[in-house]
Amino acid sequence: MVAAALVVLAAVALRLWVVEPFTVSSDSMEPTIAAGSIVLIYKPATGAIGNGAVVAFTNPLDGHTAIKRVVAGEGQSVAIRDAELYVDDVLVAEPFVDHSRIDATYFGPVTVAAGSVFLLGDNRAVSIDSRDFGDIPVTSIEGIVLTAGK
Repeated sequence: MVAAALVVLAAVALRLWVVEPFTVSSDSMEPTIAAGSIVLIYKPATGAIGNGAVVAFTNPLDGHTAIKRVVAGEGQSVAIRDAELYVDDVLVAEPFVDHSRIDATYFGPVTVAAGSVFLLGDNRAVSIDSRDFGDIPVTSIEGIVLTAGK
């Protein structure tokens, strides 16, 4: 009885503080992560998030968990010029973005606030991201997305 209770407690603790499965409800990260995919959110990694990481965060528009890619951190400049992402005036290679679907798109430049990150969806044509709600505090990040699968 005690062993079973410890197993249940360990499973709950693992989900609360280490890794949590999450079902993606949006196509904003396609083709990297398709709608309906189940991903794992690794929670202890929130202190080591760099550009390019796919993260789960609390969406400031509705308070729900969302998934996007970190494209810039505090103090960095972000711009989109004719569908191409520039961080600190350097073109960022993004083979996972279909640039033909967002041709003639322009944004910024904006500078990311201290303690914040700028997030974009890989499917830029449909994604609601930092272009809409601004940069988000690092404290809003719930974890790094580890795996994706359907």
